[in-house]
Amino acid sequence: MVKADIGLIGLAVMGQSLVLNMERNNYTVAVYNRSTSKVDKFIQKAGRDKNIIGCYNIEELCNALKQPRKIILMIKADKPVDDTISNLFPFLNSGDIIIDCGNSFFKDSIRRSTELKGKGLSYLGIGISGGKEGALKGPSIMVGGSKKAWQKTKKIFRKIAAKVDGKPCCSYLGPNGVGHYVKMVHNGIEYSDMQLIAEAYFFLKNLLNLTTDELKEIFTNWNIGDLDSYLIQITKNIFSIKDPETEKPIVDIILDSAEQKGTGIWTSQEALEIGVPVPSIAEAVFARSISGQKDQRLKASKLLSGPTPQFSGNRNSLIETTRKALYAAKICSYAQGFSLLRTASKKYKWELKFKDVAAIWRGGCIIRAHFLEQVENAFRQNQGLENLLLDSYFVDIIENSQKDWRYIVTLAIENGIPVPAFSSALAYYDSYRNPFLPANLIQAQRDYFGGHGFERVDKERGEIFHYDKWPAVEDKRQHRKL
Repeated sequence: MVKADIGLIGLAVMGQSLVLNMERNNYTVAVYNRSTSKVDKFIQKAGRDKNIIGCYNIEELCNALKQPRKIILMIKADKPVDDTISNLFPFLNSGDIIIDCGNSFFKDSIRRSTELKGKGLSYLGIGISGGKEGALKGPSIMVGGSKKAWQKTKKIFRKIAAKVDGKPCCSYLGPNGVGHYVKMVHNGIEYSDMQLIAEAYFFLKNLLNLTTDELKEIFTNWNIGDLDSYLIQITKNIFSIKDPETEKPIVDIILDSAEQKGTGIWTSQEALEIGVPVPSIAEAVFARSISGQKDQRLKASKLLSGPTPQFSGNRNSLIETTRKALYAAKICSYAQGFSLLRTASKKYKWELKFKDVAAIWRGGCIIRAHFLEQVENAFRQNQGLENLLLDSYFVDIIENSQKDWRYIVTLAIENGIPVPAFSSALAYYDSYRNPFLPANLIQAQRDYFGGHGFERVDKERGEIFHYDKWPAVEDKRQHRKL
């Protein structure tokens, strides 16, 4: 009996695409799904006449694999992953490799890496980005976990990954949970990137009363040069599609209520936990949340007033100004993401190489973009770069764009058009560049009511002082007549 090179559990869309990608690259793949009818359907249709072995239980899958066994999990995160790993235990030998390619939380990956090592098994937590098409034709692959396991599997993953300038968008980034962490941050940046693009669309549409054909032309032009990216490209394509039922532009018949799977929330929560500001990512998460309050927004629209959008200036000039503002805000969003990666790398002792992260994001993944080449170059020249906003290339871009950026945010506010990602990115930039912030007053307030202490500008950092003569405050409410 022919033994498979690798196994995969979980035949949803991404799992099927990954199997077909591996098979196309001359690997025999054994597959299993908890709902075995999916196995039959896959083998009989997409997997027909291919080097794919259908299995109908865990034991059969393990017996179908060459040793050391390599088993990919493409299943729902959290408990289903732990349950599947437990079900695999009785049929695995020392040295076998479990590879979690789903959207698992990085702390779960850290725990699983330790637990499996204690049982003589190897673990890889791999972030896969690119959606169905990427998984099928070549995704971006972010690898964390056992380095020995990586050595035994890297040929497969590098072969199926996307290629840019002939180089695979696949790299071993470090131990335990780093692969899923980098994928989490990728998705956080993706949230912000999508929100910024949506805000640019909404701003121009409402202020200039643009048709979808005009928007398609604008985004087609934007996809040449600095903003060249997968997300801009698909946005351009969206504007060209008509709903077959109504013949209206499809974007106009889609309900304005965005869903989310949780990785943007994880990124925001992790940033709060370790103290790294990622306001554009967090605002993108909140923007999806408020979009989901559709019924409330409909009620509010009948009660709450605001300005009617209007613009009497030069149309083409405003479009170009918006493009420059979008690029500047996008840079700030990526700066926030890489700043989070830098702090996490120190906290979790991962020793991340940020040029490698930028390189594997250049192809295959959802945030792939032309300007990531400049991000890679920035970290290649200076691995110790604390923030992208300190790199000379990006300093020049922001310097040449910030007047446009400020104008767009101001114009949006004056016209009552919400731009939370644009404005939060600008606030981040202004906070980061400012040598003095109002946090001194906050520390005074904290010391006043809680005795928390403060540092002084005329003393060494780390030395804590307390003012013990704050005047007492009378609570006027206690004396208010009822």
